[in-house]
Amino acid sequence: MHLQLIRTSPAITDRQRQIVELIAAGCSNEEVAEHLGISARTVKAHCDTLRRKLGVERRRQIPAAYLRLTGADPFLRAASDPVPLRG
Repeated sequence: MHLQLIRTSPAITDRQRQIVELIAAGCSNEEVAEHLGISARTVKAHCDTLRRKLGVERRRQIPAAYLRLTGADPFLRAASDPVPLRG
């Protein structure tokens, strides 16, 4: 059943997965942008796409929805690999 859900759901790109993990780590769009070397506007566009793909209304719901969809826990990754921010 879980594999069927993944096969019929829109694919999450590697960049979107990175953004999910940074959101799970508590990063703002500006912090995500700085960490990935992209603009905050691009991060927002990725978040909008992720919200549509994952069927959630709020940015903060993205990591939990990602976990339900893929079974991969972005919270564990965030906890085990703290995000170094420049600044």
